[in-house]
Amino acid sequence: MKKIIKNPYLHFVILGLILALVPKMAEMGLIKTSYLTTLGGTFIFAIAALGLNILLGYSGLISLGTAGFMGLAAYLSAYFTSDMNIPFELSLLLAVLIPTVIGILIGLVSLKIEGIYLAIATLAVSEIMKKTFEEFDVFTNGFSGKTASYPTLLGTFELDRAGTYYFVVVVLVLVMLLTYNLMNGRLGRALNAMRGSEAASQAMGVNLLNHRLIAFALATMYASIAGVLYVHFIKYAYPTTWSLNLSLNFLSMIIIGGLRSIYGTLLGAVIVFAVPDLLLKQIPILSDLSYVLNGVLIILVIIFYPNGLIHMFSDLKKLFGKLIKGEK
Repeated sequence: MKKIIKNPYLHFVILGLILALVPKMAEMGLIKTSYLTTLGGTFIFAIAALGLNILLGYSGLISLGTAGFMGLAAYLSAYFTSDMNIPFELSLLLAVLIPTVIGILIGLVSLKIEGIYLAIATLAVSEIMKKTFEEFDVFTNGFSGKTASYPTLLGTFELDRAGTYYFVVVVLVLVMLLTYNLMNGRLGRALNAMRGSEAASQAMGVNLLNHRLIAFALATMYASIAGVLYVHFIKYAYPTTWSLNLSLNFLSMIIIGGLRSIYGTLLGAVIVFAVPDLLLKQIPILSDLSYVLNGVLIILVIIFYPNGLIHMFSDLKKLFGKLIKGEK
C-alpha cells in the first residue's frame, strides 16, 4: 500500500484529476467561468516551460526562442486545420515535427557557441519568426491574427471549451510523465553530467552532439505542442503574442518554481501567469503592478530560495514535523 501511495506516476494522475475539476466548479458557480481560460492557458504555458527546464535546468543550455517556436507551431496548426482542412491529429503531428527539425538545427549551432551567445542566437531566430508572422499575410493573416477552432478528435468528437480544457490537462499529465521518465533515466543522468562538466561527461562516454540535439529537440517539441494547444484553446494567435517578453516569462517560471523540478515548473506557471489575472488584477492598487511584482518575486526567490519555491513545501513539512515532535 505504501508503494502505491508513494508511486510518482500516481501523483501525476491525481494532480490531473484535481485540475480536471475546474470546469465542474465553474458550472456550479464556485469560480468564474473566465478562470477556465486563464488556468487552461497557464497549463499550456507550463508544457512549454517544461521543455525549457529540460534545456536549461538539466542540460545547462539557455534559449530565448521558446516563444518563436510556440508561435510557429500555433500558426502551422491553424493553417493546416482551417485553410487546408487537415484532420487535427495530422496537423498536430506536422506542427510539432517542423519546428522540432528547426530546433535540431539550432542544436547543431550550439556546438560552436554557448552561454550568452547561444541565448542571443536563439533570440535572433525567435525575432526572425516573429517578423515573419507579421509580414507573411498569406500564412498568418499578419497583424489581423490567425483564428482556429476547438479540436475535432478522430474526425467525430467536436470539443467545446471545457472539452478542450480536459484535453489540455491530459496532455499536461502525459508530458509530465514523459519528462519524469526521461530525466530519471539514462538520458537525464547524461544531461546532468553534461551540465556539470562537458569534459568530464565526455570522459564518461556522453556524446555531446547527440545529447545537445536531444535536449533542443525535446525543448522545441514541448513548445510546439503548447503552441498547437494554445491556438485551439484560445482560438486565435497574434504576432505580438510571440515576443521576447513571453520567452522571458518562461525563464522566470522555471527560476521561480524550481530548476530541474516538474512540479516547480507548474508552480512557476501558476505564479507568473495565473496569479496576476486571478488575484492581483482584482486588487485596484496592485492591478497595474502585477507584472512588476513578478520581477520582485524573482529577486526574492534568488536570494532566499535559489532552487525555487517548490522547495518551500519540503521546508514547511520539516518545520511542522519539528513542532509536532516538540509538542510530544
